[in-house]
Amino acid sequence: MMHMTFYWGRKVTILFDFWKTDSWISYLLSLAACFLISLFYQYMENRRLQFKKPPPPSSSTPLISSKLKKWSPARFAGAILFGLNSAIGYLLMLAIMSFNGGVFIAVVLGLGVGYLLFRSGDEDVAIAADNSCACA
Repeated sequence: MMHMTFYWGRKVTILFDFWKTDSWISYLLSLAACFLISLFYQYMENRRLQFKKPPPPSSSTPLISSKLKKWSPARFAGAILFGLNSAIGYLLMLAIMSFNGGVFIAVVLGLGVGYLLFRSGDEDVAIAADNSCACA
C-alpha cells in the first residue's frame, strides 16, 4: 500500500520495487544512499554552473566575445550536464514522494550539506533561471 501522508518506519519502497527496506540496516543504508545522492546533486549543479561561467578575459584578446557558438561542444556538454542534473533532481523528488519521514530528512539534509560544501561560494556566479528542478 502506498502512503499518502508522512509516516515513520523502516519499511519503505524507494523509487523501484526492488529497493525495499525491511530491516533497520537496509533502511539506514537506504537513507545514507539518499543523502549521498543529494550531495552528488549539489556537486553536479556546482560543476554545471562553473562550466557555464564565462572564462576571465585574457589580455591577448580583450575584445573577443566569450559567447559560445550555437552548436559548440561546450554547449552540448552543458546541455548533457543539465539533463543529468535534472534527472537526479526529479529522482530525489520521487524518493521524497515515498512519504517516509526518514527519506525526507535524508534528502533535505543531503541537499543542505551539499550546498554548504559545494555551492555556498556561488555568490559570484549568476544563477540561471533554466533549472526546472524543485530541489535546486
